Amino acid sequence: MRPLLLLFIVMPILEMWLLITVGRHIGALPTIGLVLLTAVVGLSLLRRQGLSTVLRAQQKMQAGEMPAREMAEGIFLAVGGALLLTPGFITDALGFACLIPGLRQLLLGYLLRHVTVVSGPGYTSGTRHQQQDHDVIEGDYSREDKSGADGSADDEAPRRRDRE
Repeated sequence: MRPLLLLFIVMPILEMWLLITVGRHIGALPTIGLVLLTAVVGLSLLRRQGLSTVLRAQQKMQAGEMPAREMAEGIFLAVGGALLLTPGFITDALGFACLIPGLRQLLLGYLLRHVTVVSGPGYTSGTRHQQQDHDVIEGDYSREDKSGADGSADDEAPRRRDRE
């Protein structure tokens, strides 16, 4: 819990310090314009990359494969979009790292090497389970207990009548 708490305390302080520093050098309005520009460019990139990822995921699902990489990319895109909407240059840099395909692939490669993907029913290692044909022999059986002449039950095994 401590790293997350530090992140929510330290990150806004760093962002404010950097915004003030940049604002001193280039002025307040250009700084605000830069923050808005990164948000607009980021959302445009997010829209394009998101659509591409959804289409690839659909193609994999239609082929019967698990779209694990595309799902992870979708998470990265969502996080990147949220970071770009957060005002600040540090969050913008992290957001662009999640949205730029080359950097995203590097981050995903690292992440997927350290995470195990567990698939649901019907999927295994990116392919669907194939039903195997097993030999099935249909038949009926019935148990007929017959009493002998002395009144004791006959302990024969159940008789099997195969269908024809």
